[in-house]
Amino acid sequence: MANVTKKLLDSVETCVDDMLEGLVAVNPGLRLLAGHRVVLREDWEDVRANKVAVVSGGGSGHEPAYHGFVGSGLLTAAVPGNIFASPPPDDVLAALRAVTGPAGAIVLVTNYTGDRLTFGIAVERARAEGLQVEMVCIGEDCAVSSKDKTAGRRGLAGTVFVQKIAGALSEEGKSLAEIVETVKNTISSMGTMGVCLSPCSVPGSGPMFQVPQDTIELGLGVHGEAGVGRMKMDTAEKVVETVLNHMTNPDNTSRIEVKKGDSVALLVNNLGSTAYLELYIIARDAIKYLETRGVSVERTYVGPFVTSQEMAGMSLTLLRLDDTRRRCLDAQTTAHAWFPMCPSPSTGTLRTTRTRVQLSTDTQQAATVIAGATKVDKDTAQQIFHVVSAVCNSLMTAEEQLNDLDRACGDGDCGSTLAKGAKAILSALGSADMPGLPCQTPAVLLQEMATIVERSMGGASGGLYSLFLTAGAQSVMTSVTPASWTAALKAGVASIIRYGGADPGDRTMLDPLHAATEVLKALHEETADTMATLQKAVEAAESSAQRTATMAARAGRASYVSTDRLTRPDPGAQAVAIWMRAIYSSLGK
Repeated sequence: MANVTKKLLDSVETCVDDMLEGLVAVNPGLRLLAGHRVVLREDWEDVRANKVAVVSGGGSGHEPAYHGFVGSGLLTAAVPGNIFASPPPDDVLAALRAVTGPAGAIVLVTNYTGDRLTFGIAVERARAEGLQVEMVCIGEDCAVSSKDKTAGRRGLAGTVFVQKIAGALSEEGKSLAEIVETVKNTISSMGTMGVCLSPCSVPGSGPMFQVPQDTIELGLGVHGEAGVGRMKMDTAEKVVETVLNHMTNPDNTSRIEVKKGDSVALLVNNLGSTAYLELYIIARDAIKYLETRGVSVERTYVGPFVTSQEMAGMSLTLLRLDDTRRRCLDAQTTAHAWFPMCPSPSTGTLRTTRTRVQLSTDTQQAATVIAGATKVDKDTAQQIFHVVSAVCNSLMTAEEQLNDLDRACGDGDCGSTLAKGAKAILSALGSADMPGLPCQTPAVLLQEMATIVERSMGGASGGLYSLFLTAGAQSVMTSVTPASWTAALKAGVASIIRYGGADPGDRTMLDPLHAATEVLKALHEETADTMATLQKAVEAAESSAQRTATMAARAGRASYVSTDRLTRPDPGAQAVAIWMRAIYSSLGK
């Protein structure tokens, strides 16, 4: 425990919930939704009845984002996850059920795979319940120069500008379509880039990475992902010049277009532990740089907006202004973290501890249950039980192997995340004599497993596997044959492509899945040898997973990492090969 960073907490395990209770305790205009991690503005029922709701969220640890920006003229609801982790779709769906009325809701999500997937799942479920919901991904990172589909430009501190503009338009009574259009135009007129002097850490752990004493990391992500380069420690003026030169460089594919005569808003964001002494010097240098080039800096915001725990560093955001954006940024808000304007709460100055919001039963909608799904005989159900058990045990055994592979391109937790899901499924599975999951009804089994992995794993992996299993369930609704299982695999792959944005060949879990699916097409022939075909499919998946070691990453977090560091198989792809081998071995017994 010697390397654990010191933090003033009551409990590592409950720190997010403890923080949210404190947030609401000192801000009379905020409420918590009972049973969920959802922060609501006090007049959320008025928004539901008359206006477009504005919902956002993401991992905790970036305070005051996102929950600090809940209030009139900004967010209607915020949905925080664990530290640096996406919130579960159930919480997002609860927020949408609470605040979405006839005018609809806009969901603002930062362009990280996990956030896109978990919020996407909730949005799809909300739409299935008849709610009018639109989701917009925010990605304004100027450091990332690739055009990769899944990773692309990360959502950084500029997210706050987008939230503020959407909230102001909602207060004006604009329609959902009008707000969506304005928000998308805003994102395309904005850019952000950050620098880091020292690392951050999550509660209960040590620093996530290291930055040499004489070095600055350029263009890092808000979760501690490696930046696009490093430079020697220099003056604030030189660092600002380096950042703004990169952001506006014509050769940079993710640049923001800023020319002489333009008017901009400048946001100087404290990434965590940077002193205001430094921030105001940075603001001065940035304004001087821009004005020297004929750019008018009409609005400047300085302070902590989107942080990364105790990281020392800052980010600069530029937004080209027009009349609408200027008006919306200037509009009043009761959100306490909007630094320039913090009016007294409408409820008065007397602080009281508020109870949590309890939704009425007609607002809470029950989950859909698959009716009439095909059942299999007892022997087949037993076989399915043993296959599921084998898959879970194989992933638990491979936990450290997969973590080791993930350290080169991610958080180093791929194996642990998959093991969490495997343990949760095994716990629910029960025993062969007394199964807890409906192995006799494969479609229902896959749906229940989808819910388990979504809740237990979280993040991108949980979202992808939940989508994979949910989509596959439809293919075994009316028949359970080798051909229908193949169709289920194909449907799951298609779902990952649709929501994850990656394709085969992008160095992800899709590569072995696609390779196996191509081989398993043979099972649609009545004369096909099932086990022989499955063996070939497993071998194809294993070969494909190994080939990812020499592939360029065009999707996911690995696409941010320098190519010369990606010399081993992708951990997600390797995991697929492992559990597919487990399926074959179990069936062959």
